[in-house]
Amino acid sequence: MAHRKPHLPEKPCVSCGRPFAWRRKWARDWEAVRHCSDACRTGRRDAARNSRHARLDPAARRD
Repeated sequence: MAHRKPHLPEKPCVSCGRPFAWRRKWARDWEAVRHCSDACRTGRRDAARNSRHARLDPAARRD
């Protein structure tokens, strides 16, 4: 049988909006944690998402 974690507090990431759960390394400053990852904190996730949409959007192409 797999080990199951007890219910951990969650909150939404201010960058991507996805929920993320409490982690032990955030125990001292859980109230101050706002982003789910370093990628969201530095804006890399948004940059990657925008470039991906630009490549997939036919209206954005210059033919």
